[in-house]
Amino acid sequence: MIEARTAGAAWEMEVDLFDFDLGKQRYARECLFGFGGGLGVDRPLFDARGWPEDSCDEVPKRCDELNHSHSYATWAEIAAVDWDAPVCDAPDGHRVGEWRPGPDGALVLRDALWTPAEVDATATELFGEELCPHEWPPGGEVRLNGAVYRPVVLTPGMIVPPDGDWAPVWASMRSLAAEHGDENVRLVVWFG
Repeated sequence: MIEARTAGAAWEMEVDLFDFDLGKQRYARECLFGFGGGLGVDRPLFDARGWPEDSCDEVPKRCDELNHSHSYATWAEIAAVDWDAPVCDAPDGHRVGEWRPGPDGALVLRDALWTPAEVDATATELFGEELCPHEWPPGGEVRLNGAVYRPVVLTPGMIVPPDGDWAPVWASMRSLAAEHGDENVRLVVWFG
């Protein structure tokens, strides 16, 4: 949920995250809150902080099989995230970055995607054995169909792009923060 508070008042629920129809969002959950996913994120942004002691009544303040892995983040914290900073210590084992020429001809990262079969086959030919992207030799890359594929270290912007599924959540928080202040709007989550 998204909570807000006015000066001197208690926190109140403003928006239920279910209203955004985010679905399971396993990778986003792992990147943001350190729960689930399977990406191997080493530094989730707002990892398992528990519930805020002063949270609104709608936040379940117990841990059991239905309510666990609580965490939270204020809009000030979310707005300060460096969406291009690595959240993993090594390149992903299954994804590659796809670079394509930008307007000035320089290569620009367009996407981080599950290694396409065609890229995997070309890498096997190029490197002489079947390797996952994180096992490619230093500087290893595959050039194919106008793109360059390289091992990629995941960032929050790749996993939870600011203009992706979570954009309506960020817009709602930004709007509430304009009214209540950046520290007076927060996202509170739990899983079950």
